[in-house]
Amino acid sequence: MNKKIILRDDEMPKQWYNVTPDIPNGLLPPLDPETKQPMGPEKLGAVFPMGLLEQEMSSERFIDIPEEVQEILKIWRPSPLVRATNLEKALGTKAKIFFKNEGVSPVGSHKANSAVAQAYYNKREGVKRLTTETGAGQWGSALSFATSKFGIECKVYMVRVSFDQKPYRKSMMNTYGAEIVASPSPDTNTGRRILAQYPDTPGSLGIAISEALEDAATRDDTKYALGSVLNHVVLHQSIIGLESKKQMEIAGAYPDVIIGCCGGGSNFAGMACPWIPDYLEGKKIKFVGVEPASCPSLTMGKLAYDFGDVAQTTPLLYMYTLGHDFIPPGIHAGGLRYHGMSPIVSAMVRENIIEPIKVHQLECFEAGVLFAKTEGIIPAPETCHAIRGAIIEATKDLNDPKTILFNFSGHGLIDMASYDKFYAGELHNYDYPEEEIAKSMANLPKI
Repeated sequence: MNKKIILRDDEMPKQWYNVTPDIPNGLLPPLDPETKQPMGPEKLGAVFPMGLLEQEMSSERFIDIPEEVQEILKIWRPSPLVRATNLEKALGTKAKIFFKNEGVSPVGSHKANSAVAQAYYNKREGVKRLTTETGAGQWGSALSFATSKFGIECKVYMVRVSFDQKPYRKSMMNTYGAEIVASPSPDTNTGRRILAQYPDTPGSLGIAISEALEDAATRDDTKYALGSVLNHVVLHQSIIGLESKKQMEIAGAYPDVIIGCCGGGSNFAGMACPWIPDYLEGKKIKFVGVEPASCPSLTMGKLAYDFGDVAQTTPLLYMYTLGHDFIPPGIHAGGLRYHGMSPIVSAMVRENIIEPIKVHQLECFEAGVLFAKTEGIIPAPETCHAIRGAIIEATKDLNDPKTILFNFSGHGLIDMASYDKFYAGELHNYDYPEEEIAKSMANLPKI
């Protein structure tokens, strides 16, 4: 039996898969925050290039991956599919556990899959500079890498708590030539206003998005790039699931359960979506989205129209949300601290295709340590959630020979400060109180 399955460069998918036409009962359109009417591409064109807006609204099932994008993706793609035999042994389970290793990208996570595509479409339309937000720094690193490949300037607004927790992410972004500031920052009206009101705020992705959008909207040479949530990001990430389908076939296995961690939804959707047509044709697949108990948008949020940011500048998206005012606690899985969930993932939870579960950070770090000791790779705190989900599934019935496939979205070699805190006993479990969620939900826009 092969421990890992590697595809050749010429076996890398040449097209992305767009799940939106296949979602039962479809997606509701984004709404203009001012008129509350469906929003067309012309208004969004102020912050996104048309190439990406066409993908955002496309009803084509397959979209060609440009050759220039393929060439850069081949630096690390196709990524390996690995059988976690040592983890299986340690758990004493008859389940087969496979993981798709997205930690092999230059920036150590799946985020580069969309960053390269977004940088390409911006470059093609003459954009000179991109702004973005980043939580844990994975997306900021990925966009910094991608913009360096296409000769575009990049400014990253990094959530304050992660800016302080993860200094080497900043070093990485600097190495690729990007400019990074802690958010909220004194560089935007939004940032200045929030700093005046809450000088000690840990920041949030919602605030950082507001700042990056404001920056992009006030400069003619600048567009904005988002690392998760939106349809075009999920589209670019579908390369993960498309490759895994070929690899599972070579392994002579088929997944009974597909698992990923859920923050904004892109890495989970990237793995899960290409399997959705099989599911709709009657294949029995259980899709499990694993989110942190401290930011439980799918398990405790509400399916509603909401803003993607604190300053209420984004289009209204129909998604599971904890409310755009929600400021999550500074747990160490910074990439999962977002108040809303991708409309695509939200629609599939609505249709009971995806089963969301919430887990605590201590059990996730324990799962990550076990994975490091058995499979040798130290996972990012976000990825630990997916590993925990896989362990839960594999140990429900140790004699069940089910096949589990999960997305290993990134390694944790730049997140060792989080592990230090775990070993020092400084991390705690945190359930977000229902009354706090109710408070932030009270401000949902009235549609």
